[in-house]
Amino acid sequence: MIRILRTFILTVFPVVTALAPAIAQQSVVTNRGVVELETAGTAGISVRIGEELANLIDDGATRRLVPVVGKGALQNLIDLKYLRGIDIAILPVDVLDYAREQKLISATDPGAYYITKLYNEEFHLLARGEIKTVTDLANRKLNVGPHGSGTAITAARLFEQLKIPVTLTNEPQEVALEALRKGQIAAVALVAGKPAPLVQSIKEPDLHLVDIPFDNAAGEIYVPTRLTAADYPELVPANQPIKTIAVGAVLAVAELRFVPERNRNVMNFVETFFTGFPSLLEPGHHQKWHDVNLAADLPGWRRYPPAEQWLQKNMQIAKSPSADEMRLMFSRFLDERRQANGEAPLPVQEKSALFQQFRDWQTGQPQ
Repeated sequence: MIRILRTFILTVFPVVTALAPAIAQQSVVTNRGVVELETAGTAGISVRIGEELANLIDDGATRRLVPVVGKGALQNLIDLKYLRGIDIAILPVDVLDYAREQKLISATDPGAYYITKLYNEEFHLLARGEIKTVTDLANRKLNVGPHGSGTAITAARLFEQLKIPVTLTNEPQEVALEALRKGQIAAVALVAGKPAPLVQSIKEPDLHLVDIPFDNAAGEIYVPTRLTAADYPELVPANQPIKTIAVGAVLAVAELRFVPERNRNVMNFVETFFTGFPSLLEPGHHQKWHDVNLAADLPGWRRYPPAEQWLQKNMQIAKSPSADEMRLMFSRFLDERRQANGEAPLPVQEKSALFQQFRDWQTGQPQ
């Protein structure tokens, strides 16, 4: 038996020894330039955004972005601070205030740095027919998704600001929709970039979207917006948009000053993302990229220093033109082209229609 074992060791050990350098080299190559990004759940749009970022960053050799689906806004913030390997995360901007209010982090703890503010995600309040206004939800059941999710955080803060007492439930949204249909709950809240597939799937005539009033006191974190028939033709009548609020999403980064290799990888990520940002505005990418202004400041958050340095050197690339600026440039382009061809200027209404078609083409929406 000893002889057999000795023969096995003498045979296998040289092979393992010979393979060890190759295995070590493969490990180095696989981990080179890797940045891990934690996204929110699949109900929002951050998973799609993460995929498109990965396609931009990956070069097959020196850079790679690995998206990981997280368990919700609060857990993502905690993971960013404490979980080994998570370098960056997509978070709602109100999660930092919420964590401080709940004393999960101290008031002086920066919580996380941010690379850039991303897009806004809209608050959808889907209710049964008897709920005409948000005040009708007083003392009724409202599902807000799992504890610590972005929707749960925003909904809790919103109804506290509105001083409307509601009974919050925390079922998964698909389960909650069935409960809503059966009358077991009065409404479902969902924070997601419009148009949200879950809301688009609603066909029942007794379910509808409810207006959300905007409180100016919340203006630093939430912004007023609308849901239109273009977003949800089955739920929103033409020319009768639903008023609601939106909460920003932020690309946050962990404290990496004392982890030089990971910090270097994130610095390279920032350089590639910011430089390649214009390509994310091309047709085929998510339309929410058009909401992003890389240079936008975020009250209550600290900018990641390498991102700030890049912005100071490249402000023209960072600042995308606003919709009004785009409309003005488009109008000027049409006027100059028609004048060069000896044609009369187009009426304002026709220009507006053409500009909307251009924007639809630009964002990849169906004509």
